[in-house]
Amino acid sequence: MCMYSAESRGPETGCPTDWHLAHLASRAAGGAGLIMVEATAVRPDGRITPWDLGLWNAEQEKVFGRIARVIRELGSVPAIQLAHAGRKASSDRPWLTGAQLPPENGGWAVKGPSAIPYGRWRAPAELSREEIFALVEDFSAAATRARNAGFQVAEIHGAHGYLIGSFLSPHTNARIDEYGGSFENRTRFALQVVDAVRAVWPAEFPLFFRLSATDWLSENPSDPREGWSVADSVRLAVILRAHGVDLLDVSSGGLVPDARITAGPGYQVPFAETIRAGARIPTAAVGLINEPRQAQDILDEGRADAVFLGREMLRNPYWLRHAAETLGYEREWPTQYGYAIKTRRGVFQRSVD
Repeated sequence: MCMYSAESRGPETGCPTDWHLAHLASRAAGGAGLIMVEATAVRPDGRITPWDLGLWNAEQEKVFGRIARVIRELGSVPAIQLAHAGRKASSDRPWLTGAQLPPENGGWAVKGPSAIPYGRWRAPAELSREEIFALVEDFSAAATRARNAGFQVAEIHGAHGYLIGSFLSPHTNARIDEYGGSFENRTRFALQVVDAVRAVWPAEFPLFFRLSATDWLSENPSDPREGWSVADSVRLAVILRAHGVDLLDVSSGGLVPDARITAGPGYQVPFAETIRAGARIPTAAVGLINEPRQAQDILDEGRADAVFLGREMLRNPYWLRHAAETLGYEREWPTQYGYAIKTRRGVFQRSVD
């Protein structure tokens, strides 16, 4: 049972707590136009860690409803990312060991498209066709709960080597049935999930898809391994658009632990730009976007249609309000903060008795 308190944060519930409400609401008060609840598992064994959130039962839906309502009341759009971690599930907190947890330490058996392990982690069990069908229904059911809870954007997580992403790449998908082999077969599961979610998601609400544009194998000529390429992403993006996806959240990597990644400020923006131009679909840019002018230039130059911030917003929930001021835009702060803001701007005179 979910209880809306800090005591409910145990690994068995997948429920938001008071902490999640404060965390997400502060970013809405901080001026973000959209607040995304990331990596919300569609079933218990789909969590990345035992402490992750989930949306597989009515109690979780009820608690999420309060969070979505508060985000809306603070002037932001509540969004939720629906996910299954696949072979990368059952791991420790990434800022601790990040290692895969065995069942005796709170973990569980993991599954994936094929029995191919993530690095030195234990090999997942290959999903049966019946299990794949059930997973499609799990995504649909979670989307229905997200809709009922009051979320206004849903995002399907198909990136970073989690379940959907590991179906896409030939590096992790060695199946010989209709879910493996050709591009059409490897993308089948992703499209079935998209169709199932789109069928229950209101037409007036956007559907996003998070995609790793590349595994960073084809980008390295010295790496002979076959992976998922930017060209593959453009090809899939065209199909996703036809299936009702409104925006691609373009990231990269996460599938191959020893892939060589050339990282730097805005290093993933060219992927968003290429997919946007090649597939004629709106994209969001992510990854080491830390400065206001940097983010604004991406939009002004038409390289992406949106910028999503992660770690920078963890460090500073009011980054967007400060960025607006830096760029010369007037943004109203919450009225409850008026005294502090007006004093800083020098337009508030304290009366003296």
